[in-house]
Amino acid sequence: MYKNPEWSYSAVLYEMNVRQLTAEGTFNAAIERLPFLRSIGVDAIWLMPIYPIGEDGRKGSLGSYYSIKDYTAVNPEFGTADDVRAFVSAAHAMGIRVLLDWVANHTSRDARWITERPADWYERDEQGVAKVPWDWTDTAKLNYANHDVWRGQIDAMRYWVENFDVDGFRCDMAMLVPIEFWQEASQELHNIKSDIFMLAEAEEDNLFDNAFNMSYQWNVHHIMVDIAKGARRVWDLRNAIHAERARYPREAMRMSFTSNHDENSWSGSEHSRFGRALEVMTAMTFLMPSTMPLIYTGQEVGYDHSFEFFERDAIPAEKYTESHTTKFYRSLCALKHKERALDSGERGGDMIEIENNAKDCIMTFVREVRGSRVVAIMNLSPYTIHADFRTGIYAGSYTNALSGERVILDDHVERDLAPWSYQILVK
Repeated sequence: MYKNPEWSYSAVLYEMNVRQLTAEGTFNAAIERLPFLRSIGVDAIWLMPIYPIGEDGRKGSLGSYYSIKDYTAVNPEFGTADDVRAFVSAAHAMGIRVLLDWVANHTSRDARWITERPADWYERDEQGVAKVPWDWTDTAKLNYANHDVWRGQIDAMRYWVENFDVDGFRCDMAMLVPIEFWQEASQELHNIKSDIFMLAEAEEDNLFDNAFNMSYQWNVHHIMVDIAKGARRVWDLRNAIHAERARYPREAMRMSFTSNHDENSWSGSEHSRFGRALEVMTAMTFLMPSTMPLIYTGQEVGYDHSFEFFERDAIPAEKYTESHTTKFYRSLCALKHKERALDSGERGGDMIEIENNAKDCIMTFVREVRGSRVVAIMNLSPYTIHADFRTGIYAGSYTNALSGERVILDDHVERDLAPWSYQILVK
């Protein structure tokens, strides 16, 4: 796999839903949010698709971001090409990278390519009509048996890197497209910009074979939701984390999250899915090995809402303000930036477990590397747990990462842990 960009190891990613972030729903308005996001600790922004949306079979009044009419144009709903340039420039000036959402599997049903490219650029039925992938009735399936499609996709991706200086791509449903395409695309993009970053919305084993830097951590996310709902126990999470470390290359990064646009719109807000477990599970997304945490639009201010996907459903201006949740994320981001033990990929420390008496409910573990040590004591259950464990070589004086208080971690710890409580200690 390609070397991970230097900035990515300690980075926090933010998914920006331009349509819903501000009352205006434009790039120009979104620029005004950048200082606030940077103050929290956001290092990179993934923009949901910025391209014109198809009208044939359009869902709702505004349509799906993922029904793309033209890969090298800007959705006028959001602004102009110059507005995109201004957004990227403003982000870069603050030290924030910008990733574009890329939808390689399909276009809209009235995309430019439908009429401007040969018919065999699309998979077609017996009547010659472009096929619909899955139940996405507003889309048309591209034909990756035709290498010209590969060339068209790569040229369009190059356009955004060469002309807008974007820093990478989040690749929608990456497993539906041949890995060889992604390898070819990544090679060309790295030739233009050596520190390009590639994120796959997928979990397949071969994604890191000279194609992607990071993939989704879907399996772990769903286990965390199930634990919050009482449907699974903590050993399932523990086993999944260890299995992932064995499954993927050490350099591989995984995107950890409590929400994203799919989960928020189709399964409910993180508040409804996690309930009282939300805070401790959010902390876990910053503590797990190899992971880069994601913050989705609205989470930075604790906005409890499931966005309409095909309509304007913007965060009210009065709701977009500093909150307890903002301060919480700021503390977690600062921890991620400061403690090298929490780096993503191969640079971070492994998860070294401290054996405890209630492994179905609590996780006690250490991540340590290059003089940085983080100890986590996490009650991932709705029960008060009388915890009993020995810290051994990890006993000593620490600082509570979120409160700043000095803490003595005894060799033998025996105490009650409140439901969904946690403690993050740094050496």
